[in-house]
Amino acid sequence: MSKRLFISDLHLQAVDAPAYLRFRELLQVEGQWADAIYILGDLVEMWIGDDDDSPLARQMTQDLQAAAKATQIYLMHGNRDFLMGEDFAGRAGCTLLADPHVTEDKLLLCHGDSLCTDDKEYQMMRTLLRSAEWQQDILSKSLAERKQIGDGMRAQSRTSNANKPSNIMDVNPAATMDLIEQYDGQTLIHGHTHRPGMHRVNGVQRIVTGAWENCGWLCRQSDGALQLECFSLARRYGT
Repeated sequence: MSKRLFISDLHLQAVDAPAYLRFRELLQVEGQWADAIYILGDLVEMWIGDDDDSPLARQMTQDLQAAAKATQIYLMHGNRDFLMGEDFAGRAGCTLLADPHVTEDKLLLCHGDSLCTDDKEYQMMRTLLRSAEWQQDILSKSLAERKQIGDGMRAQSRTSNANKPSNIMDVNPAATMDLIEQYDGQTLIHGHTHRPGMHRVNGVQRIVTGAWENCGWLCRQSDGALQLECFSLARRYGT
């Protein structure tokens, strides 16, 4: 029986931040237990290209590479790291997954932002940012230019989200059922909304992984069962 972990929305920004320390510990500890770790988008707060030479990019590559010697690691794009490519994945020993992805045991995986169809403004921006033309244009710019553009986009996104009703930033029930029916998934696992929980949608289980501000939300699959947990170094080690 598969032993897997599903995580998302880590929004890593610095190697000395609590979220990164939890991530490294998860790779080192849970990576010895799990057959596979699935990262369902937004691993980092912002990814400006596989040539990123920041301390975070370098350390993350090393830690993923080390963990990949013990377990399989899969990466899915989110709305913050959609510029992650095969170059980075290859160096880190990871495998990129399309969004959505269906496992052999009918787990339907996605980041979750495509299901937030009530947020029309976001969906228009998502279509633009995921287009080959836009990505080719942005990646043709220098690292410094990309960082400046990325910082501006994040500031604009924060301002925009602050003025939106919270309900439109959650998944749309009809869009969710359409996806489940299209891919014949038995269980849907996603992130993005930062609203961790386990739900039932017309008899189909929907599991939402949480963000990593305060603890490391994960969905654990063991002996055929799925459960949500919050990975905490203090709770695990009593420190």
